[in-house]
Amino acid sequence: MKKLLLSLPSFFLLACNECSAKTGVVTLEQRMTVLEKRLEAAEIRAENAERKLKDFEIQQAAEIRQIKAESGKIAVNSHTESESKKKKIISPELFFSGYGDLKLYGDVEFNMDAASKPGKLSMISAGLNSESVNERWELNGRILLGFDGIRNFDNGYFAGFSAQPLADMHGSVNVDNALFFLGKEDDWKVKVGRFEAYDMFPLNQDTFIEYSGNTANDIYTDGHGYIYMMKEGRGRSSAGGNLLVSKHLGNWYFELNTLLEDGTSLYNDGYYHGRDMVQQKNVVYLRPVISLSPVEEFTVSAAMEANVVNNAYGYTDSKGNFVDQSDRTGYGMTMTWNGLKTDPDNGIVVNLNTAYLDASSEKDFTAGINVLWKRFELGYIYAHNKIDEFSGVICDNDCWVDEEGTYTIHTIHASYQFTNVMDMENFNIYLGAYYSLLNCDNRYSNDNKSDARYGARLRFKYFF
Repeated sequence: MKKLLLSLPSFFLLACNECSAKTGVVTLEQRMTVLEKRLEAAEIRAENAERKLKDFEIQQAAEIRQIKAESGKIAVNSHTESESKKKKIISPELFFSGYGDLKLYGDVEFNMDAASKPGKLSMISAGLNSESVNERWELNGRILLGFDGIRNFDNGYFAGFSAQPLADMHGSVNVDNALFFLGKEDDWKVKVGRFEAYDMFPLNQDTFIEYSGNTANDIYTDGHGYIYMMKEGRGRSSAGGNLLVSKHLGNWYFELNTLLEDGTSLYNDGYYHGRDMVQQKNVVYLRPVISLSPVEEFTVSAAMEANVVNNAYGYTDSKGNFVDQSDRTGYGMTMTWNGLKTDPDNGIVVNLNTAYLDASSEKDFTAGINVLWKRFELGYIYAHNKIDEFSGVICDNDCWVDEEGTYTIHTIHASYQFTNVMDMENFNIYLGAYYSLLNCDNRYSNDNKSDARYGARLRFKYFF
C-alpha cells in the first residue's frame, strides 16, 4: 500500500506529461494536484519515521530494565518535576556475600543482687570498695549481640566465625567471644581466638556464686579464699588468646587447648602470698581433656592444665635473686548424668566434680556435687587449701588468710528458674542464692578463724 501511495504522484506526473505532450499545454490545476500528492507522501514518510523512533525507545528501555533485574539491583526512581529540575531517589540496598550462612541473635541478662561484703571469695565485682561496704545492693547486667557465620562444603568440611560484643548498664563495651574455627563434621575441629574450652567443673544452673564468674582473669585474690575449679587455662582471657584442637572418635572426645597470656592477670590485685608479681614472659598453659560417653546420658571427663614456661613471673628476693612463682599444674575429673537428653520434662542432671592444684608454695583441693530437677538446682562445694609460705599480706580489705597454714571453705548454692514468663517465649526469671562458711586453721597458734559470706540474686534473662 505504501509503495502504491508513493508511486501515485509519479503516475499523475507522467499522465500530465503525456497530456502536455499531446496538447502542448499544462494547466495550473494539474500542477497544484501534483504538489498536493507530493506533500501527502512527505507527511506519510515523516509519520513512519516517528513511529519507528518511538518503537526503538520502548525496546531500549525494556532491555535496560532486564539488565538491571538480572544483576540483582533494583532501583526505584521518584521523579518530581519542579520547573526545569528532576530529582532522582534510590532506595538503600543490603547485600550478602553469598559465601555461607549468617546468624544474628541476642542475650539480655540483668540482675538485682543483695550480698555480704565483697572481696572475700576469689573473684568479685571490680571497682567496689570493701572498706566502706558491708552488705551491698546493686543492679548489674549486660546485653550480648551475637554474629555467627558458617560455610559448609559438600565434602563435610566447614569454616566459620563468632563475634559477641557486650554492652553493660555501666556504659562499658566489651567482647565475650571472638573466634575463627574450621574442621570436619563429627571428626576434628580447630578454634583460635577468645573463647572458653571444656568445662571441667560444671555448676549446673549457676545463677549466683561470687567466685564462679570468671575464668582466666582475676580468679585469685591474695588473702582471701581461693576455690580452684580447673579454670586457669580454660581461656576467655583479656590478656591473651586460645588455640584449641579437638577430635571426635566414636564415644570418645579429645581436646587440647593452648592459652597464651600475661600470667599475672590471674591475680586480682597482682599479689600472690604477699608479694607483687612481676612479669618476665607470657605463660603458655596446655590443657588436654579426655571425655567418654558410653551411653547418651552419662559422661566422664579427665583433664590437666599446666604452665610450661619457666620464670614467666615472680619476685626478687632480698639478695637480688629472681624467684619463679609461675609453676602451676592442675588436675581434674568430672562425671555427669544428664537425664534431660532422654526425658526433657522429668530428667535429672547430676554433676560430680573434683580438682587439685599443685602451685608454688600452695596446694588446693576442691570437690563439689550439684543436682538439677524440675528447674530447681541445689549444690555443695568443698575446698581445702594449704599454704606453705607467706610473706605477709598487703591488703586493707579485711583479709583473713595472712599466714602459713590450712583453711577450708564450705559453700551451698541453689537456684530456681521460671520459664516463659507472661507467656513470652525465651523470657525466663531466675532466683539464686549461696552461703559460704570459711574456716582458717593457723598452725602457729591455737586461734581458729571463721567467717560467713552470702548472697541472693534476681535475674532477668531473655534470648532473641
